[in-house]
Amino acid sequence: MKKTLITGAAGFLGSHLCDRFIAEGHYVIGMDNLITGDLKNIAHLFPLENFEFHHHDVSTFVHLEGELDYILHFASPASPIDYLKIPIETLKVGSLGTLNLLGLAKQKNARILVASTSEVYGDPLVHPQSEEYFGNVSPIGPRGVYDEAKRFMESITMAYHRHHGLDTRIVRIFNTYGSRMRLNDGRVVPAFMGQALRGEDLTVFGDGSQTRSFTYIDDQVEGIYRLLMSDYVEPVNIGNPDETTILEFAQEIIKLTGSDQKIIYKELPKDDPLQRQPDISRAKEVLGWEPKVHRSEGLKKVYDYFKSLSPEELQKKEHRDFSNNS
Repeated sequence: MKKTLITGAAGFLGSHLCDRFIAEGHYVIGMDNLITGDLKNIAHLFPLENFEFHHHDVSTFVHLEGELDYILHFASPASPIDYLKIPIETLKVGSLGTLNLLGLAKQKNARILVASTSEVYGDPLVHPQSEEYFGNVSPIGPRGVYDEAKRFMESITMAYHRHHGLDTRIVRIFNTYGSRMRLNDGRVVPAFMGQALRGEDLTVFGDGSQTRSFTYIDDQVEGIYRLLMSDYVEPVNIGNPDETTILEFAQEIIKLTGSDQKIIYKELPKDDPLQRQPDISRAKEVLGWEPKVHRSEGLKKVYDYFKSLSPEELQKKEHRDFSNNS
């Protein structure tokens, strides 16, 4: 039985990866400091013999007994609300956390996949974004704490690959949605869904002409799994090239939910990307991967998930104490 460490295991994407690797017959070690993750996302795994959980911050030294075959590093705040509240923690998990896990992979002779994102492209000057594009990122802007953490993550991962011969993979994740997202974490899909379900007007920043490309969780997990099991060491975009404007997307959510809310407009946040669309030519060629779930199908599944939440959960606001995390 292969043994796999997944950091950020109690988060949205990490918890789905735990499910997938257990389904593939792996012994999964989940690790999370629970700053933005939630144990309810992996509660169904605790009774299993091939799952264990470690409450630990990977920005400090990481030690595990025994052999290890794979490491998937997904520990990081992923929403603007989170990483703007805990900027230093975000930088530490992308730098120190990645360094610690690369060291663990070297010690265990394990293959490691690190989770980068489309934010390495910043507010892109080319469209769509291919892996050859170096990006347009402000290192001192408010979003720089997340963008530069991911860019450093890629740099040190490739340094370990070239200098130590470490078996590494880098996935660049584009906007992903699905069950287990937090309704009020600031990301587009849960934000719109939550507002519609609560009968609130939908908030669009700027004039809504900025674009995003949304990938359903099952497609994202499949792409990550294929990349880990491939022999390819350069970064790979995993995303859905089906691009839409935020305004069109808001109108789509209103239609889906059958609500009659208005759309209200607020000022666009600083350095918010105006265009986001992946070029997935590399994923198609190297991994034989492309998304299968159409947005209308995926959104229906996510809407059904959010509708199943209790009224208390729908009304719940984020009140996380980040005061001692930096």
